[in-house]
Amino acid sequence: MRGGEIVFEALLDLYPDADVFTLIHEPRKLSSSLQKKLARTRVHASFLNVLKFTRSRYRQLLPILPFAIRSFDLYPYDLIVSSSHCVAKGVRKHPEAVHVSYLHAPMRYMWDRFQDYFGKGRIHPLFRWIALLVRPFLQAWDRRTAAKDRVDVLLANSNFIGEQIRRCYCREARTIYPFARLDRFKRERRPGSFYLMVGAFAPYKRTDLAIEAFARLGLPLKIVGSGQDEERLRDLRDSLRARNVEFIRNASNDEIERLYSECKAFIFPGVEDFGITPLEAMASGAPVIAFGEGGACETVTPETGILFSAQTVESLCNAVMDLESGRRHFFENSCRARAAFFTESRFKEEIQSAVRDAQKLIASAPF
Repeated sequence: MRGGEIVFEALLDLYPDADVFTLIHEPRKLSSSLQKKLARTRVHASFLNVLKFTRSRYRQLLPILPFAIRSFDLYPYDLIVSSSHCVAKGVRKHPEAVHVSYLHAPMRYMWDRFQDYFGKGRIHPLFRWIALLVRPFLQAWDRRTAAKDRVDVLLANSNFIGEQIRRCYCREARTIYPFARLDRFKRERRPGSFYLMVGAFAPYKRTDLAIEAFARLGLPLKIVGSGQDEERLRDLRDSLRARNVEFIRNASNDEIERLYSECKAFIFPGVEDFGITPLEAMASGAPVIAFGEGGACETVTPETGILFSAQTVESLCNAVMDLESGRRHFFENSCRARAAFFTESRFKEEIQSAVRDAQKLIASAPF
């Protein structure tokens, strides 16, 4: 249950009777609340869902994802709301249907983050060669399916992504920020001596940068998560003999909430489209130390954290030492107050407003 899944659950709350179309459906990986909601509607999974290999290695099947999304027949529907970071916005629709697409990013693997996923040493050389070959074709497909005759309204999850949409698609997008489930993070703030990271081990998260920085600093760092880079990151920790860096796998929600409330600060060294975990940390009263690019620039303020300027070990170390030395101070109330803006109710209201506006616009357009 990462940011995209949490956003999807909120969309399903708005349209509980909607049919759901998804490339891959693995109920066991979803929260119990989302499983119950999906049980009350019809879920249509693509042909990729048949084989276990395709469910676990779907990034390596990127060239066929456009075919998978286009295999769905959405012609009978009047309204389509898609949540997309790759191909979901590319569904086929009736010419008079309204399609509102909430974009977490343009096709992430083929634009700005190509090297993160398909760079040398990141993936098998054969799959890297295939990705290099198909990249221009997938970029063209991604741009074409963002056209106004395919998607009536584009919504961006941050101004940062809105700028990417403008650059990649030559279209404007309305920003609607995601949310954190703030009611989960009401524990009493009891900061300790350790720093914290929470998230999937994807290349662009730059967990490696945090490991190297804290190996140099010798300060305790707890890293909660799992993912494709886990083995590489553990090997890095071991090679640096960074016994102060601890990995925590399969942490419960209760344990994560406790760690947020007890950490000295939250570390966020990657470039995120938006980034929900900094909101969760601030909702717990903890300051955030983040790289000053991407969505973090729109959530972390001078009163709630430090934005370091370069994505380097030295820059991150300097930011941590600003806190350790006492040169920077942050207050729990300021952090909680900042997070309080990013509510689920606000998100839902803005989505409903955007859909209504799109329907009015299409209804009034001459054909």
